[in-house]
Amino acid sequence: MTGELRVLGACPLDCPDTCSWVVTVEDRRAVKMRGNPEHPYTRGALCVKVNRYLEHTGAADRILHPMRRVGPKGSGRFERISWDEALEEISVRLRAIVDEHGGEAIWPYNGTGSLGYLQGCEGVAGRRFWNVLGASRHFLNICSTAGNTGLTETNGTPGGMDPETFALSKLILLWGTNTLTSGHHLWKFIQDARAAGAHVVAIDPIRTRTAEQADEHLPIRPGTDAALALGLLHVVLAEGAEDRDYLENHTENWEAFREEILRHPPARVAELTGLPEADIRALGLRLAHTRPTGIRATMGIQRHAGGGAAMRVIAAIPGVTGDWRRPGGGVAYSTSGHIHLNIDTRDDLLARPVRTLTMTRLAGELDESVKCLWVYTANPAGSSPDQNRIREKLAREDLFTVVMEQFPTDTVDYADIVLPATMQTEHLDLHAGYGHMYLMWNEQAVEPPGECLSTTETFRRLARHMGLTEPSLYDSDLELAEQLLSSGHPSLDGITVDRLRKEGWVRLNVARPFVPFTDGFPTPSGRLRFPRGAAYAPPHTATAAREPYPLALVTPASHTFLNTTFGNNPELLRRSGGPRVLVNPADAAARGLTGGQRARVFNAGGAFEAEVEVSERVRPGVVAAPKGHWPKLSPGGAGVNAVVEERDADLGRGAVYHDNLVEIEPV
Repeated sequence: MTGELRVLGACPLDCPDTCSWVVTVEDRRAVKMRGNPEHPYTRGALCVKVNRYLEHTGAADRILHPMRRVGPKGSGRFERISWDEALEEISVRLRAIVDEHGGEAIWPYNGTGSLGYLQGCEGVAGRRFWNVLGASRHFLNICSTAGNTGLTETNGTPGGMDPETFALSKLILLWGTNTLTSGHHLWKFIQDARAAGAHVVAIDPIRTRTAEQADEHLPIRPGTDAALALGLLHVVLAEGAEDRDYLENHTENWEAFREEILRHPPARVAELTGLPEADIRALGLRLAHTRPTGIRATMGIQRHAGGGAAMRVIAAIPGVTGDWRRPGGGVAYSTSGHIHLNIDTRDDLLARPVRTLTMTRLAGELDESVKCLWVYTANPAGSSPDQNRIREKLAREDLFTVVMEQFPTDTVDYADIVLPATMQTEHLDLHAGYGHMYLMWNEQAVEPPGECLSTTETFRRLARHMGLTEPSLYDSDLELAEQLLSSGHPSLDGITVDRLRKEGWVRLNVARPFVPFTDGFPTPSGRLRFPRGAAYAPPHTATAAREPYPLALVTPASHTFLNTTFGNNPELLRRSGGPRVLVNPADAAARGLTGGQRARVFNAGGAFEAEVEVSERVRPGVVAAPKGHWPKLSPGGAGVNAVVEERDADLGRGAVYHDNLVEIEPV
């Protein structure tokens, strides 16, 4: 391959936008990457993070060869070995574990480092291999499961609006979502709506970049979103603005839910949410009389004890107003419910049923029954709750840990064997954005550096080395992609691997504009199901004793990192300014804290250090520390997840990153 070549690809990272990109290759080297200007959602732009992706692939600390641990666990000391040595050692250890303890002693732990259907978590990469060995199942609940469950209880699916239809909205509620940091391509459609007269409201405990650009910001107490939703609907009912035809013909359990709404007048909701009653009434009036209203609520909103209930009630709002029937109306949380690929993990390969281990319960469930932890597309030592206990468990000498990685993360430091993994420009993959309606193809642009292998190829080689005979373990990437597209669902009509490879992306075969649920909801009755019983579940920070930890901590997304991806990039580290904690002036004064000072944020679970930023961007009693910094690159050697408890949300065993109590003191 010589001369210049343009290769179409897709961003693999945990972001709803799943951008289409174009890589320019000269003499076998990727020399330029830009957003695909022809993609209707990407529109030629990448984010501040992914703009440095090519630089990141060639970083000096890239892992290029298999390695074996030579120092104590946690020391990060390794020696280079060959792939044959690595595969042989792994094969011997896995065989011994299966023979002595059974396959369930293996925990395959994958995460959202890649959302690929071939190489990443969406297609459950490697699952066929683990099923042949009889390994434990892995429940990937770290991101969105509480919200998914809440939406499914109401609508029968987490799928909702096509975000492109926000251009048609007249009232836009950006609810617990920082669009300009986490999925900024939606902003173009919001701008289109504003040009046509739409009013934009940000509902967020933090005055984020997005809140600063909105027409209005409501600084709600963390985790009280369901209460606000009920209060707004109370105003809608007081105005007689409910869509009675829609309620009668497309919903169920309305009368009971109506009674629950009436138990939440604005005065009571003001006490729960910390918002002025007048602001609640004013927004309720806008909601009552503005059609269509579009609500954007992403994953941050459901990371607290009442997260599932919050999404359940928010999804009910357009059921009361009838906005689910209108282009530009409804709720956009994730479009993943509209993706109907054939994800065949071949569970028939299991000899018997096996247990399920939960991703966010690693600290508690990584007990003596687990003899092998295999980590890929994940960095639990940096990203999972209860960081200190996770480190203790990873340090077990009897735990055989294999990590497939691109960079020397905190998790890598605890590995027995490290396997070098490819990055997105170096392998094939199939993607579907959870914030738009397109399937995306990622063509390999360049050969992998060093001895890096893709996830699929690693498992093929390991299966061969172990002498496994199940034919499906050796399916090629293109064969796997063909299988994924073979579900027969009408939304995939006309979409083939050949077409995707040629065009780079294809819109799902749905109407434009796409209005979900026009043919009924995917529930047993075909109707939207209003919540039964108490609709508001308060956050832990509202019910737990606030002494000796009186401050509610929120851990939002960083503008420069994506989870812990790019946390080692020198330029993005510089731009981040290092770990920071936002503190309201009143709380800072009470603790003798000043801007620029280093402070210790702590609770019973642990502590981390950060630079104080005194700001009214957070309300009194609330502090915010962005996630994404690697613990080992942070002052004090700990990250924000040292103070995040290993607790479940109300639905789906979701994580509670925004629902922890802390105290702060000067260092």
